[in-house]
Amino acid sequence: MTPIKSPKKLIEVALPLDDINAAAAREKSIRHGHPSTLHLWWARRPLAAARAVIFAQMVNDPGYQQGDGFKYGVNKQEAAKKREKLFNILRELVKWENTNNEAVLNQAREAIMESWREICTLNKDHPDATELFNPNKLPGFHDPFAGGGALPLEAQRLGLESHASDLNPVAVTINKAMIEIPPKFAGRAPVGPEPATDKISKKKATKDAFEDWSGAKGLAEDVRRYGAWMREEALKRIGHLYPKVLVTEAMVAERPDLALYLGDELTVIAWLWARTVKSPSPAFAHVEVPLASTFILSSKTGKEAYVEPVVQGDSYQFTVKVGTPPLSAKNGTKLARGANFECLLSKAPIEGKHVKAEGIAGRLGQRLMAIVAEGKKGRVYLSPLSEQQVVANSAIPQWKPENALPDDPRNFWTLSYGLEKYGDLFTPRQLVALNTFSDLVGEAIARCRDDALAAGMSDDGTGLDAGGTGATAYAQAVGVYLASAISKVANIGSSIASWMSDRGAFRETFARQAIPMVWDFAESNPFTDGGGSFSMAIDKGAMSVDALPANNEGFVVQADAQTQTISRNKVISSDPPYYDNIGYADLSDFFYVWLRKSLRPIFPGLYASMAVPKVEELVATPYRHGGKEGAEAFFLDGMGKAIHQLAEQAHPAFPVTIYYAFKQSETKADGTSSAGWETFLQAVIDAGFAINGTWPVRTEGAGRMIALGTNALASSVVLVCNKRAANADSISRRQFIRELNRVLPEALDEMTQGSIDALGISQSAVAPVDLSQAIIGPGMGIFSKYSAVLEADGSKMSVKTALQLINRFLAEDDFDNDTQFCLHWFEQQGWRVGKFGEADVLARAKGTSVAGLQEAGVISSGQGEVQLLKWTELPSDWAPERDIRTPVWEGLHQLIRILNSEGASSAGAMLGRLSDKSDAIRSLAYRLYTLCERKGWAQEARAYNELVTAWEAIQSAMANSGQVGESYSLDL
Repeated sequence: MTPIKSPKKLIEVALPLDDINAAAAREKSIRHGHPSTLHLWWARRPLAAARAVIFAQMVNDPGYQQGDGFKYGVNKQEAAKKREKLFNILRELVKWENTNNEAVLNQAREAIMESWREICTLNKDHPDATELFNPNKLPGFHDPFAGGGALPLEAQRLGLESHASDLNPVAVTINKAMIEIPPKFAGRAPVGPEPATDKISKKKATKDAFEDWSGAKGLAEDVRRYGAWMREEALKRIGHLYPKVLVTEAMVAERPDLALYLGDELTVIAWLWARTVKSPSPAFAHVEVPLASTFILSSKTGKEAYVEPVVQGDSYQFTVKVGTPPLSAKNGTKLARGANFECLLSKAPIEGKHVKAEGIAGRLGQRLMAIVAEGKKGRVYLSPLSEQQVVANSAIPQWKPENALPDDPRNFWTLSYGLEKYGDLFTPRQLVALNTFSDLVGEAIARCRDDALAAGMSDDGTGLDAGGTGATAYAQAVGVYLASAISKVANIGSSIASWMSDRGAFRETFARQAIPMVWDFAESNPFTDGGGSFSMAIDKGAMSVDALPANNEGFVVQADAQTQTISRNKVISSDPPYYDNIGYADLSDFFYVWLRKSLRPIFPGLYASMAVPKVEELVATPYRHGGKEGAEAFFLDGMGKAIHQLAEQAHPAFPVTIYYAFKQSETKADGTSSAGWETFLQAVIDAGFAINGTWPVRTEGAGRMIALGTNALASSVVLVCNKRAANADSISRRQFIRELNRVLPEALDEMTQGSIDALGISQSAVAPVDLSQAIIGPGMGIFSKYSAVLEADGSKMSVKTALQLINRFLAEDDFDNDTQFCLHWFEQQGWRVGKFGEADVLARAKGTSVAGLQEAGVISSGQGEVQLLKWTELPSDWAPERDIRTPVWEGLHQLIRILNSEGASSAGAMLGRLSDKSDAIRSLAYRLYTLCERKGWAQEARAYNELVTAWEAIQSAMANSGQVGESYSLDL
């Protein structure tokens, strides 16, 4: 087999992680034009991170490389300069404002193309060069776990032909909407009639701006136009179910603050309901009492409002008050966590088992607690009106989803209370609205096709699913986006949505990646212009479509990652399921039932089944696999097969990148690990990959509700993988550790080379906080390139053990308290004089004292000042055996003094006397060298670098001196 000649890619060497992470974090708060506003998907990767990873995965690192039959690159100094140019491209590329900046994108595309041509030149004589190395055409891209579509979208934006596949029909639909449909209809003017409101309200300049129909702008405008038609048509049919509130004199008499609205009809934004059960008290067993988790409606300063229940014998009513609420309003009728409430009438406790029994018996009711209306200066909170509840109760849906909710108590909490089907999650009025909008999609498609033909668009009758591009297919394409808007309405328009009193806004159904039980819910009005409305869903979705690249072709299919062959000879970046974190198939049924109602005529195969396929879904879900062990075995087997497909099919000139999001972190003295992380790494290695990079990318918002639950995802790590050689050797534990010692310092050096700031200080491309994770990449690169690392007893070393050994490389946990103080003080002050007060605070935080540090011989202190002692200032007659307090810091700098004054032999003899601190001294030397490089302290860095470089010679001298301590059992 002829070897492939391919230089290392940038992502295998270094990344400007700080810039990528800053852009990814910023993007989490952006909604205008973001694909996330098109359709919800759980744990979608930020576009900035996806774009950066794919770019770095495809451009050659300029560093000098030799081997595998070729030479490439330049010397270390020149490579740093060229690498910085690539970093600068990346820094601009990840900025949100440059998402569609063609100048920035073209610079990135040109860099990718330049690297590709270099690879093609190196492989021009390869027997498969015609198929694999066409210098005029980039390889295609594929993501076999496409999910929310961020990765395929960014590959398309960077100029690649993008392929996406997923087993989940909802994910397939999202990806079709993002990368497949827009290029088919790019550059076309809209065909729909302009809404009358637009004709009246739009200024000429705004209308003229719409005459640019490049990209997907025309398609986006038709989504707006037919969405506006759907809203008006729905309003004609069911608008009577959403009455306004007339402010009467009686209401003003009770609430003087309503005087400015006297005689006005206010549009309702939300109806706030409390679920009810029959009271467990015998005297009130005939009364349905409220299960309210709070009576607070608005907690905004100066705009406080709350519900005051008024009890009259065996009945009660709710009234809304404004002003500071009493303390009792905060918890409503709730007594404790779960379904534990208090009877409003008798004050007797309502136990959870009573609530569950009532729910299972179908006796869970609901009562209107308050109304939220649109005011002249914000929200107006009104007492419930009986006529409003009568109208709501009059709604009779013609259809409701009968799909059963999964019996998964981790993520679906409503089953215990009688809400067992997806249709049970909606009120009758919500069901009527969703049915009406869903039925109107088909009518809108028919109108759009007629309008397209009238506008002169050709048509061969071929639908979107069959690859059509005429009037029929175009109308169906518009229908896909209209159906997606209904998903957004459903997300806020269910009885799981609630009201956020601190914001005066809806909390959507999927505020967390689960379906919880909500006791007091907020029912939205789909005919307003605000949150939860159909108009808002259409506008947000259209803005998203407008911003899609719509340049290169995109191809999306439903496929099982374990058996797909789409990846062959393609660049692969993927974001697979995360062990047992999120059951996408179960969650997405919430949307599938409504999408199927609208889209089955367009995609009959994709929406053939009644629910999303679940049997093959690669998530370790205990309820589906007979427990935790069965779930883990299923996940490992399936994920191993899926990743093996990638290892076998990926284009041989590029690494594969795989995202992993942490969960269940366990921080111990031997480093940070995670059961899921180790399991996933093992699956990747067993599938035939060698792992050459592990880059921490902060892609998860810390404030999400899910972060409070059991399924929390922390930061993501991007694994960089290459196929392991079929004839890979095995090595011993000793050899593995020696190779770590040889490779990791150079890897750290490349990771920490960065740009020069305004003060002339070198800024590390990888922040110190990320180094401990990033260094796992080259460490695992050593571990995973071999068929096995063998322990002394012949058994294979586990991934967990390998991670522990790699983690020790930068571990601060091995350092004593005095050394921890010195390390942090050095980072702040270097060798400069600092204030005693600051030193005292830091010393206390590190569990030591200034006096103790002075006694240890590592600082000088006096006259309110503190200063670290340089190695040149340390005593030459130092003997660790006589020193009762020997910090690792002191041992390291004594070794540097001896190495510089007496050579490696004497340093080895001293190291033998410090053998119990050997590993920690080496780790500290690496840490300080990295720190000095980052700060541009060349002279200080040189001292630590000389010790690192001479370490093997010092070890040999130590061994020859016969003073080998117990710590060297590590190498046996």
